Amino acid sequence: MKEPHPPSGPEPVPAAPDALDDRPLVMRAKAGDLSAYDELIQRHQQRIYGLCYHLTSNHEDANDLAQDAFIKGWKALGSFKGDSSFYTWIYRVAYNSCLNHLKTRRNRTPHLSLNDLDTQVEHDPDLVALISNRTPRRDVDLGELQKRLNESLLKLSEEHRTVVVLHDVQGLQHDEIAKIVGCNPGTIRSRLFYARQQLQAWLSEFLK
Repeated sequence: MKEPHPPSGPEPVPAAPDALDDRPLVMRAKAGDLSAYDELIQRHQQRIYGLCYHLTSNHEDANDLAQDAFIKGWKALGSFKGDSSFYTWIYRVAYNSCLNHLKTRRNRTPHLSLNDLDTQVEHDPDLVALISNRTPRRDVDLGELQKRLNESLLKLSEEHRTVVVLHDVQGLQHDEIAKIVGCNPGTIRSRLFYARQQLQAWLSEFLK
């Protein structure tokens, strides 16, 4: 059976994962129905792509990693027992792929910098909104905010960046994130608290 066709780029944001019941599609896909798996891809590709982008800060890498995650998911679907939701499972596949990619990139390039960012995108609406909606400076230059926000996110560890993206941008709950990254919800809360404190400190001039 041929492999599914993973996404080449982001599509309009789909409904929130917790509003979807993927179980019938998963059962059909496990039975070999490629069209069912393609529908699962359509449901979750935007958020998987977003996770990969916010962890790597590079659109080309994010696209490749998102595709890789769905291909790995298809090949490993038989091992999915349904103990968690499908989107939690596929998030975990994508998250682990991103960590492996970042480890390889870190070994090749010792320090992440703004050179790793995709400079073709002027604004990242999700993350800009995350900060700009909380600041009284409505006349802030969004271009400068975007630059500073990307700089600040790159300063966070992959673990802390992940919880910010999954919780504050993509809206997942603490227990869902814990399943994805493989730790307990208390650790997620601690990481999120630390990451927010760091971002607020680095972006303090925009929060005055």
